[in-house]
Amino acid sequence: MLAHRRLLLLLLAAAAAATGGTAFAKKTAYEVLADYDFPPGILPKGVVSYTLDNATGAFTATLDGSSSCEFSIEGSYTLRYKTEITGTIATDHLTDLEGVSVKVLLFWLDIVEVTRSGDSLEFSIGIVSADFGIDNFLESPTCGCGFDCDDRLVLQKQPGGATAKLRLRGAF
Repeated sequence: MLAHRRLLLLLLAAAAAATGGTAFAKKTAYEVLADYDFPPGILPKGVVSYTLDNATGAFTATLDGSSSCEFSIEGSYTLRYKTEITGTIATDHLTDLEGVSVKVLLFWLDIVEVTRSGDSLEFSIGIVSADFGIDNFLESPTCGCGFDCDDRLVLQKQPGGATAKLRLRGAF
């Protein structure tokens, strides 16, 4: 009788652990982005861990690898992600961003803010920003090759699709 009780307790404990493991599984960083109305493609593939303070929105995302992640998009922009990306997230706003930069001419400039407005994303490096259609970020790029990897389909831009436009911010 004692053996049956132990077996029953062991089975109940195993069932509780199995149920608890799936019921409380941590979301991926890409799923958290969706919770804040951002597409997954603003982060490259390879996020291995993240932290999020729900009260303040402070986050850290860590990419797989020991060096930075770099790739080109839209033929003219090169992005670089450090292995650790930090900032503050709120619905439609990423602020205090660190660890993401864009190459403009010969210089690397930090992207400090990303804002979603309808179907476009505005990437800001301070007083200059660029708008991109959200459809450019429905898939996450791969470090090293972006969307032009040999082993995956490349999304083609539709004729007449929106292009990024640089503009000065503020009252100039």
